[in-house]
Amino acid sequence: MFYNLLYPLHEQFQLFNLFQYITVRAGGALFTALVLSWLIGPGLIERFRSFQHKHKFKTVRDHMVAEHVVAKQGTPTMGGVLILGTLVTSTLLWADVTNAYVLVTLLVVLGFGIMGFIDDYLSVTGIRKGGMPGRLRLFIGATIAVTAAFVVQYIHQGPQPHDLFVPYLKNVVLPLGLYGFLFFSALVVVGSANGVNLTDGLDGLATVPAMLVALSFAAIAYIVGRADFTGYLGVYYVPGVGELAVFCAALVGACLGFLWFNAPPARIFMGDTGSLAMGAGLGIVAVMLKMEFVLAIVGGIFVLETLSVMLQVSYFKITKGKRLFKMAPLHHHFEKSGWAESTIVIRFWIISIVFALIGLSSLKLR
Repeated sequence: MFYNLLYPLHEQFQLFNLFQYITVRAGGALFTALVLSWLIGPGLIERFRSFQHKHKFKTVRDHMVAEHVVAKQGTPTMGGVLILGTLVTSTLLWADVTNAYVLVTLLVVLGFGIMGFIDDYLSVTGIRKGGMPGRLRLFIGATIAVTAAFVVQYIHQGPQPHDLFVPYLKNVVLPLGLYGFLFFSALVVVGSANGVNLTDGLDGLATVPAMLVALSFAAIAYIVGRADFTGYLGVYYVPGVGELAVFCAALVGACLGFLWFNAPPARIFMGDTGSLAMGAGLGIVAVMLKMEFVLAIVGGIFVLETLSVMLQVSYFKITKGKRLFKMAPLHHHFEKSGWAESTIVIRFWIISIVFALIGLSSLKLR
């Protein structure tokens, strides 16, 4: 909005010329989301705490480790409202609001965020144990993702939108076709949303990896949106997609601000409201940047958590009752093994940093 309102006045006010630079606006978006979180967070936490305490609502999921449930009971959830609010507000303030990539991304984030909020509300109020039915949530998420992907193919001005590019291999392109593209895009968006959701089981565990993925994609979006950088690095150029760097930077700021209150011991949990919105946002950004495989690398911790659940369920069915892990997702396995919560969280953060560096290296190693 600042870009649309103030940059046209740069000839009269030279200072407004700064708003043409994506890096400046990305920095502004990050700082704005962070400060808004600090300002809004305490009051929002108190409102959620008093609301849930007054109505004796449940705040911890049933499938958690028993000791974890006792320690965390009473901590308010649905803190994703804070992430969602600061992310959307900051993006609208600093991004080009006429950019189709930004608008589609925000709509996807809001769609998954609203779905997550309904899921959280049903769960904590006890209206429906476990929240929204899994199949219904999958259907709604897939519908949002397919609709977004269908729009993306029309606004995409770079390489063939139906093609899938393989990192580290310069000339390897997999043509998916329209239906393959829609299916794969839905798989990426919904998979990313659920991967972040599954990882959100310990204080700060999902927040930092999501922030690292957003930071990585902010850099990638900036590069892919510039013809000079893409020419040097040998990657494809997608006009207009650089504006997504502002969204990603806003997400980094929103994550930092939320982490201020979610760091151990957490004062609030993000719930499905935050995890689904963040994961879906990262997924649709990856689709627009044609970096779907890079998302799987940079967000490797989310992939591991998701695979641990899939393997646990499959092994349980095949062996008729035996378990591959002590508990899934993977972080609960280590919790059951006696690792301290802080140890698990910090080590997963370190692994996430390694995954981010490996994913970013794909821009040069071709």
